[in-house]
Amino acid sequence: MTTVAAPGRNRWLRCRACHALVYRRRMRRNLEVCPECGHHQRLTAAERIGQLVDPDSFTRLADRAAEVDPLGFVDSMPYRRRLAQARAATGLAEAVVCGTARIGGHRAVLAVMDFRFLGGSLGCATGELITRAAEEALAARDPLVLVTASGGARMQEGVLALMQMATVSCAIAELRAAGLLTVSVVTDPTYGGVAASFATNTDLVIAERGARMGFAGPRVIRETIRQALPPGFQTAEFLLRHGQVDMVVERHDLRPRLRALLALAAGGRAGAGPLAAPAGRAEPAHRTAPTPRTGPTPTAWQSVRTARDLARPTTLDYLRTAFDGFVELHGDRLGADCPAIVAGLARLGDQPIAVIGQQKGHDAREMLARNFGMASPAGYRKALRVMGLAARLGLPVVTLIDTPGAHPGVDAEEQGQAAAIATCLRTLARLPTPVVAVVTGEGGSGGALALAVADRVLLLQNAVYSVISPEGCAAILFHDRAAAPRAAAALQLTAPDLVRLGVADGIVGEPPGGAQRDPAGAADRVRAALTAALSDLLAVPITDLLRRRSRRFRRYGAGTVDAGVPQPDTEPTIQVMPR
Repeated sequence: MTTVAAPGRNRWLRCRACHALVYRRRMRRNLEVCPECGHHQRLTAAERIGQLVDPDSFTRLADRAAEVDPLGFVDSMPYRRRLAQARAATGLAEAVVCGTARIGGHRAVLAVMDFRFLGGSLGCATGELITRAAEEALAARDPLVLVTASGGARMQEGVLALMQMATVSCAIAELRAAGLLTVSVVTDPTYGGVAASFATNTDLVIAERGARMGFAGPRVIRETIRQALPPGFQTAEFLLRHGQVDMVVERHDLRPRLRALLALAAGGRAGAGPLAAPAGRAEPAHRTAPTPRTGPTPTAWQSVRTARDLARPTTLDYLRTAFDGFVELHGDRLGADCPAIVAGLARLGDQPIAVIGQQKGHDAREMLARNFGMASPAGYRKALRVMGLAARLGLPVVTLIDTPGAHPGVDAEEQGQAAAIATCLRTLARLPTPVVAVVTGEGGSGGALALAVADRVLLLQNAVYSVISPEGCAAILFHDRAAAPRAAAALQLTAPDLVRLGVADGIVGEPPGGAQRDPAGAADRVRAALTAALSDLLAVPITDLLRRRSRRFRRYGAGTVDAGVPQPDTEPTIQVMPR
């Protein structure tokens, strides 16, 4: 924004984006966002802190690090003089302000960069202050929130400035190993060594609307390799599409979003105690008296067709109705955000959880946009990110499975589809937190199993789970795709079949006519089933939980199977809802 003098005491600002004149007080009330075009003005560290933290809660950490001029650097002036000028102009000791605060009542340690100080460049003193902030968070067992605004490493300090990328990254690694949440808020601009270290190696990366981030800036790219840049290159929206950030958030929404994330992390760390069904919700379904199924038992093929019904609730539907406060996380951090996998943090009553699910859709347009629920390697890598976050924060994991299978395209093979699924299987096998999987529709082959190595596996009454689709089995083994109904029966893929085979622990009954007839009723039953399962699992020590999980899948080996059916585990299976 450019300040424009006006008669009297009024002062006006001209937006650099749309060139509109805006009254200064109006701009301040709008958090320095242009009310005409939405352009986000750059903030000082003090302004940013004032917008994010609870009033009068910020306590500044000591910011006097040793003065560093390791090279005796001189360009158009000596480096020491340049530092003195920056301090005089900004009133800051360095390019970052660190302190402790509360956000929505939740404690956190903050390190907020200020671009006015030598372009927010990362030097030895800046790195030292951010590292001290991380160490303060570790000692207090508080989350760390970093707000970045930087042109990169400080050239005047040479390779020692480069080393700060590793110094701060090591401190963040300590926090992650200790199970403490780390969040970076990327603001405009964030480039170079900051982008390639602590701006992106935190648990969560939030981009403010209008932020730009990259390792190499646009001018460097144009001047070094003469490459034309696409529209919107390195913008927040570009980063979201390419899997580099979890979310893009308007400035007005940053504080509420941080508050929600800190609350979820605090709940996981402290433990939420026994789960109880909230008022107005169904009680855990396994406690209800059985009622007989009305009408004839559907055939396997009828179950397949019902499981595929486009009117059935999707993962996003369940997230809106069976869970509370869902915050979606995006991206695999390697270049993509698969729309077929939805993942994030939520609550089930008072219990914070991580949720991962496959998303189809209700019509052809949505199905196409979500790739029919068939995840790419990026989708499974996104799931792995959320699994790891859940383990670090002590959050149970719930997976919602509804897919015909993993995406089988050439691009998926080039990007390592098999390895991505295999890594999910290996990770879930030893994930040190309870895992509950619910097959809500189709459980198609390895694409479904990638999210179903769990302590409890539940199926909705009309869900199916199979090694291959009936059509695929019919084509390969019966040499006739029209034999799909016969193949469905032979595969024994219905919910009662899977309970009998020991693959599923129980069945979540659906309202009369199926979940597609009463989505709200289905959501209540899913919530009740999850409440019951997690209430049991959260009481089990992690070492016992992992041993039981390993034993669960070991029993499917040929040496432990009697007449094709796994022997029952010592744990009772859950009959979750009437069948």
